[in-house]
Amino acid sequence: MSTTPRNRTVVSCTLLVVSLGAGVTACGSGGHPLSGKPYDAADQVSFNTPSGEGKKADPDKPLEVTAEDDARLTDVTAVDAAGRYVAGELSADGSRWHSTSPLAANARYTVRVSTEDDDGAPGREERSFDTGRPLAKKRLTVTFGPKGGKYGVGQPVTAELSRAVKDKAARAVVERALKVESTPAAEGAWHWVDDKKLHYRPKEYWPAGATIKVRSNLDGIKIGDRLWGGKADPLTLTTGDKIVAVTDAAAHRMTVYKNDKVIKEIPVTTGMPGYDTRNGVKVVLAKEGTVRMTSASIGASDFYDLVVHNSVRVTNSGEYVHAAPWSTGSQGYANVSHGCTGMSSDNAEWFYDTINEGDIVKVVNSAGDMMAPFGNGFGDWNLDWQKWREGSALTAGTKQAPRSEIQARLRPESA
Repeated sequence: MSTTPRNRTVVSCTLLVVSLGAGVTACGSGGHPLSGKPYDAADQVSFNTPSGEGKKADPDKPLEVTAEDDARLTDVTAVDAAGRYVAGELSADGSRWHSTSPLAANARYTVRVSTEDDDGAPGREERSFDTGRPLAKKRLTVTFGPKGGKYGVGQPVTAELSRAVKDKAARAVVERALKVESTPAAEGAWHWVDDKKLHYRPKEYWPAGATIKVRSNLDGIKIGDRLWGGKADPLTLTTGDKIVAVTDAAAHRMTVYKNDKVIKEIPVTTGMPGYDTRNGVKVVLAKEGTVRMTSASIGASDFYDLVVHNSVRVTNSGEYVHAAPWSTGSQGYANVSHGCTGMSSDNAEWFYDTINEGDIVKVVNSAGDMMAPFGNGFGDWNLDWQKWREGSALTAGTKQAPRSEIQARLRPESA
C-alpha cells in the first residue's frame, strides 16, 4: 500500500545542510517540516464515502481515497471493527488508492491515510464510516469439520457451504476468507471437492502436538451477484502423536510407526483376488468396536455374516482393520479376506487401543486400485502437492512460492 518517498525529499534536506552550515541541527529539529509531527491532512484527502449522520456507504462499491491540492498518498490502511483488513492498490503517482477486496456489509471501518505535501512533509488523516446492509437476501454460510477435538496428523479440515459456488472469482472470495492457522506452522491449501465442499490439508502431515484454528471472515462480504457471506462458528483441533500404520499386502505384514519409529509389526491378511484391498493412504474415519459384517454389504457372491470385534473403519464403503480369529492360519502368509485387513484378536485389540481417528493407514503392494482422493472417506493424501494446489481457486496454475515467502505466509495473521 505504501510507496517510497520521492527523491526530492532527500535532496531538499541535502541543500539545506549546505545553505545553513548547521544542517544536522536543521534536519533533526523543529526547523524543517520533516522533523515535526505529521500535519492534519483532512483538506488534502477526499473519500467516496457519504458524510453526514446516519449515512452509510454502499458495500457493493469499492472504497476510494484521492489526494487533493498537490498532496501525494504514501500509505492507506482500511480495517473493520472485526480486524479484517481491506486489500487495495495505490497508483504510481500517489494520487489515488482504491480497494481491491470486497467491503463487508453492516460493518464499521476505520481508514488511516498518510500523505506527503509538495515539500515532502508528512500528513495524516483518519476517517471512519459505516457500511449498509446488503439488498440481497441470499446468504452463504459455512460449517467446518470435523467436530472440535483431538485427531491424528492425517485429519483434513472440511468446509461445507450452504450454497453452490461455481464462479471462479466467487470461489476465490470464499477461499480467501477461510482461515486456517496451525501452531507449529504448516504450509497448506484448500481444495474444492465440488461446488459446496472444500478440504484443507498441509503439504505434509500435520505436526504432532499441533493446535489448528479455523475461522471464516465471510460474514457480510459480497461473494457474487446477490450472494453475501454469513456467520460461521470457528473450529479448534489438536493433533496427538504421529501414528502411521503401513500394510504391505504382498508381504502380509503391517508395520506401525509412532513419531517415525517402529513400535510393532503385525502379521495380517488382506483382500483375496477379486476383493483386493485398495492401495494408498487412508485416514481413520472411526473406531466402531463391534460391527456385524455381511456379504450383502459389499455385494460378495459367497455368503458370510459375522460379528467382528475391534473394528477400525477406513473407508465409507466398508473397509476396516479388525480382528479376524478365523484366518490366523493365513495371517502373515496369504490374503484371504474380502478387502479388509485382518489380524489376530490380541493384535487387533492392541491396534484398536493405539490408533485414533485421523491417524494414517497406508496399503502398499496390493493388486487393488488406488484409494480415491474423495467420495469414499479421506483419501486426500493420495493427491501429490501440485495436484492438490490445482484444486484451489487461489493457487491453481501458479508455481510453488520460494521457501522464504512460504515461511512469511505461515506467520499468524491479524486479519
